[in-house]
Amino acid sequence: MWDIHKKGYKAWLQLEKSLSDHSVEAYLRDIEKLTQFLSAEKIEKSPAQINLKDLQQFIKWISELGMTDTSQARIISGIRSFYKFCLIEQISQEDPTTLLEAPKLKRSLPDVLSTEEIESILSQIDKSKPEGHRNSAMLETLYSCGLRVSELVQLKLSHLFLDVGFIRVIGKGDKERLVPIGKHAIKEIQYYKQYVRAHVEPKPGFADTVFLNNKGAGLSRVMVFLIIKDLVKKAGIKKTVSPHSFRHSFATHLVEGGADLRAVQEMLGHASITTTEIYTHLDREFLRRTLEHFHPAFTR
Repeated sequence: MWDIHKKGYKAWLQLEKSLSDHSVEAYLRDIEKLTQFLSAEKIEKSPAQINLKDLQQFIKWISELGMTDTSQARIISGIRSFYKFCLIEQISQEDPTTLLEAPKLKRSLPDVLSTEEIESILSQIDKSKPEGHRNSAMLETLYSCGLRVSELVQLKLSHLFLDVGFIRVIGKGDKERLVPIGKHAIKEIQYYKQYVRAHVEPKPGFADTVFLNNKGAGLSRVMVFLIIKDLVKKAGIKKTVSPHSFRHSFATHLVEGGADLRAVQEMLGHASITTTEIYTHLDREFLRRTLEHFHPAFTR
């Protein structure tokens, strides 16, 4: 009885919410876990018949399976989304998730790279190889614009407005935003386009994709991760670094430099300012150093 609602929910996520295939699959897995629980406990109820007590039992069940608080919170978010769909489509008259509590999560602060560490990573790129200029252009763009890795690999030539210093980015939910791009990144992209990409024959469907592999197709997110991992190792940096580290560092350096939080929110493409506010708490060491350097109580 759930299969037809899962199909409807999938279509709603794709068409109404404009989510990526990756996100749609994640939400569907959350509902699949709920139906697995119902089957295991022999609870034969339709979505409309599920109540708060059922969902509380479900959370206890996944907790006993050894799922972390983060995973539990993620699944609860998925269940809430499903019941939002059920209300809109009048499958259910009430939302059983209203009083459902998610585990209290500690906000983990990601590793942030210093400007010196970013320079060190970039300096490891071997520009004697064609992919070196591509990788340099990619990482300069990643840091200069604070892009998500998915936004980087999907960047289009037709969305580059380098003459005025902006790029158009397609973010989550197909939301577009214009982001300023720095001079170093512009210089690297122009060189890559003229001297490297011009000699690669794009595969069908990739003619407008900026960053191509040597076979003319777009790069995967995993490939970007592996490129960065290799450079970080060569630079001797011990931090856990991923493509997202460049985005975190971009935002942190802006906030440290006194940038307006709303401007940072706009550039990152955050739907809510509360997501951006994590960057005001990131570098307490930076705040301490600032106080020691400038405050009379520390300098006298």
